[in-house]
Amino acid sequence: QVQLVESGGGLVQAGGSLRLSCAASGGTFTNYPMGWFRQAPGKEREFVASISRGGGTTRYADSVKGRFTISRDNAKNTVFLEMNSLKPEDTAVYFCAADTTGTRWNFRQFDYWGQGTQVTVSS
Repeated sequence: QVQLVESGGGLVQAGGSLRLSCAASGGTFTNYPMGWFRQAPGKEREFVASISRGGGTTRYADSVKGRFTISRDNAKNTVFLEMNSLKPEDTAVYFCAADTTGTRWNFRQFDYWGQGTQVTVSS
């Protein structure tokens, strides 16, 4: 059973930055591709970014490309989301997710999820 705990959310002004962290436990972190998703009020959850097991491959939603960076520290069982040039439309609950199959992340499908952390960007 994989447990994921996000942290680092908060309130920031437009143009600012935040760094989200997701600590994993209960599994073999180095086997799992990881992802970040977000859900804004009244909207469906959407893909933000993903990263391969070794960190060599990253993917991003077009809406965050060039502003957000996903990374991971396998020694610390942690995945990060560095968010720069934040916009009010980035306001959402951000979730990290693990793909324990190792392959379904290619289709943006993940099977373990954290509880989420709120990010609010004021204009």
